[in-house]
Amino acid sequence: MSDTLPREFALIAKYFRPLAGPGSLNLSDDAALLTPPPGRDLVLTADAMVAGVHFLPDDPPDLIGRKLLRVNLSDLAAKGATPLGYLLTISTPRATPEAWFEAFTAGLAQDQAEFEVMLLGGDTTSTPGPISLSLTIVGHVAPGMAVHRSGASDGDGIWVTGTIGDGALGLAVATGRLADPTGFLLGRYRLPQPRLGLPIGAIAAAGMDISDGLVQDLGHICRASSVGATIDAANVPLSAQARAAGEAWLETCLTGGDDYELLLAVPPAREPALHDAMTARGVAATRIGAFHSGPPHVMVRAENGEPLALTKAGWSHF
Repeated sequence: MSDTLPREFALIAKYFRPLAGPGSLNLSDDAALLTPPPGRDLVLTADAMVAGVHFLPDDPPDLIGRKLLRVNLSDLAAKGATPLGYLLTISTPRATPEAWFEAFTAGLAQDQAEFEVMLLGGDTTSTPGPISLSLTIVGHVAPGMAVHRSGASDGDGIWVTGTIGDGALGLAVATGRLADPTGFLLGRYRLPQPRLGLPIGAIAAAGMDISDGLVQDLGHICRASSVGATIDAANVPLSAQARAAGEAWLETCLTGGDDYELLLAVPPAREPALHDAMTARGVAATRIGAFHSGPPHVMVRAENGEPLALTKAGWSHF
């Protein structure tokens, strides 16, 4: 019997084991052991990314790894949670070169250090199809402080962090449909910024992160909370680069997705606390509309006050 490791285990030992933290059992077992901090609730979430669907096949592997981790961190941020560790499943064609794994794991290592999170385990397989990645992340939050999609009420303000539409425009740049002289938009598409560390559990009545488009994700909150929503397109914060793209790209900004900014329902009495929390952390937050009683419908108003006709609400996974 040969003492040479099969390629799968050799790749794990060389590229993934250095990412493993306490509880991973050195990636030598079929499971991980994790003890949550005392008195905290666990928060678990998962996201998948497939080449040609969620990223382009020629995207830099290190940025693919970082984006995969960051979109899951964004889900934790939307719950007001702190990250602990993650499980990774990776399926690649057999011809994938080792250089791809080296760069992919280097990107993960960079963001593990930045966001203080560790690899717990996972699985590696081959596939005849495109590269397929799945990451399940574990975090923790104080009991009763996790932010849900439900909970928005009549009169709550609709708030977003950062700027909206940059990620969707960045995809247009990557596919040759839009110019991006500074590289800002492409960077926002490839490397989102999870809004971790914001104390939204004590501020927001409801919330989520924006991944599938502002209008569509706002609709998710409306349905979960049994309320309607109206937003003013003129109040949606756009970067200078998004504004430079022109009015023809406004619908893409509102519905394109890949923002990974927070979308929050904030009662008026808590708006000063929101302002203080965001200012303390250097994060911009903008009120773009309000929730109201009625059917769970999202209306986008144009500058003239009339409803803005949109051809779609957002990204569909099917």
